[in-house]
Amino acid sequence: GNIFTQQPSYFSDLDETLPTVLQVFNNILHKCGLQCEGASAEPQKLEERVSVTAGNMPLQELKDIVLYLCDTCTTLWAFLDVFPLACQTFQKHEFCYRLASFYELAIPELESAIKKRHYEDNSVFADLWRRISHSRKKMMEVFHILINQVCLQPILE
Repeated sequence: GNIFTQQPSYFSDLDETLPTVLQVFNNILHKCGLQCEGASAEPQKLEERVSVTAGNMPLQELKDIVLYLCDTCTTLWAFLDVFPLACQTFQKHEFCYRLASFYELAIPELESAIKKRHYEDNSVFADLWRRISHSRKKMMEVFHILINQVCLQPILE
């Protein structure tokens, strides 16, 4: 068995960790000058409305965000892939809705920023594009695992 079957208390640990995972998405949106929707959207103070966007931020920052996103999505997917039972806990935090909103806001913005930028070195573009595509694919796979576990499996059982 896996560690969750040995230690049922890990489910409550997971429950407490999920807001932090969701905060990762909010942080990325914030860094790109995008406003998150849903439960965690806090009104922004006027002076906080930054004019930094994915399109005009320094290249290093764009690289960092894409790398961060890629790592996060790959880790989430790997976790749910080996441990689909965690899906119920994810769903308690409206994870599907939050993931879909994030995807809708961030992915087109980041893809456009990557495409429009001028690169000294084309391998940097290729690397960023590969990582954003991988992130997009993993987000869809996470969504599929969640829908399958939370909505389809209960009907089939």
